[in-house]
Amino acid sequence: MSHKTSRFFDSMWYGQRPVALLFVPLSWLFSLVTKLRYFLYKKGWLKSTRLSVPVVIVGNITVGGTGKTPVVIWVAELLKSAGYSPGVISRGYGGIASSWPQQVREDSDSRVVGDEAKILARRTACPVAVGPNRAESAQALIDHHQCDIIISDDGLQHYALQRDIEIALVDGERRYGNRYLLPAGPLREPEKRLKTVDFVICNGLANTDEYPLKVEGGEAVNLLDETNRLPLESFNGKSCHAIAGLGNPSRFFSHLKKYKLSFESHIFPDHFKYTEKDINFDDDKSILMTEKDAVKCTVIANEKHWYVPIRAQLTQKFGLTLLSLIKEKTNG
Repeated sequence: MSHKTSRFFDSMWYGQRPVALLFVPLSWLFSLVTKLRYFLYKKGWLKSTRLSVPVVIVGNITVGGTGKTPVVIWVAELLKSAGYSPGVISRGYGGIASSWPQQVREDSDSRVVGDEAKILARRTACPVAVGPNRAESAQALIDHHQCDIIISDDGLQHYALQRDIEIALVDGERRYGNRYLLPAGPLREPEKRLKTVDFVICNGLANTDEYPLKVEGGEAVNLLDETNRLPLESFNGKSCHAIAGLGNPSRFFSHLKKYKLSFESHIFPDHFKYTEKDINFDDDKSILMTEKDAVKCTVIANEKHWYVPIRAQLTQKFGLTLLSLIKEKTNG
């Protein structure tokens, strides 16, 4: 999707623009296809794979970023601390590999395996595999790494892989936009789908039936030398550039504003493929970006480029409840 097209749909979905009504007939068609597809999987008329180990899905019902990747990292760390050997699977969106599934390592090329997958491999230190067929990716991890539990980054609507636990994320600020299904609105599935998942996590102000998610990230890491780290406060009082190619770039900019940074924002589409021209400006100002952007920009960066790693914070209650449910499902 082009930058202009992405901005148009984003403003239509979350800006309550009347032009969305023109797309409602297509949303009805999308709804019909979604319901039919779910029915066919439920009846077993479309193939759905059951793995020999538990599967935890971390996804959402809206298009765009809600914080899935930091939550997947947090869940992986929780499971490792509890004695599990988790493996992580992802679609590998944007990857150009010639064959799938692909094993992802910390030094993998993000152009081949996708940007989010490389972050997952680097931050979780778990086996990671990507590919359009998630069941095949998961089975490869089980066969080659003896993983005893699988975490899927996204894939709530990927019913070809059976799951034991579903975790859905919600954006506490934007919620469900205009509440229409695609393409008139941002919904992949109706809101009532959330009543069928095991956990709903809200990135922001949570309702009583949701678990709150907070993110922390108080330092900047230099792209050319990752041992060079500075607190975000050190950029205070200086004019900077801020780059974000995310499903919801405003969340990154809001994070920087919490540290009272002054910056010029530069918004790019999700999974954007950057060139040197995109990330350089005719001045000496520092350039801050997300970690997701950084994995694609390392080879074209200079000493002015910094990224801000984000970590998820979830409650102890959520962690204990999740581990209890995994044990219950495994024993069952």
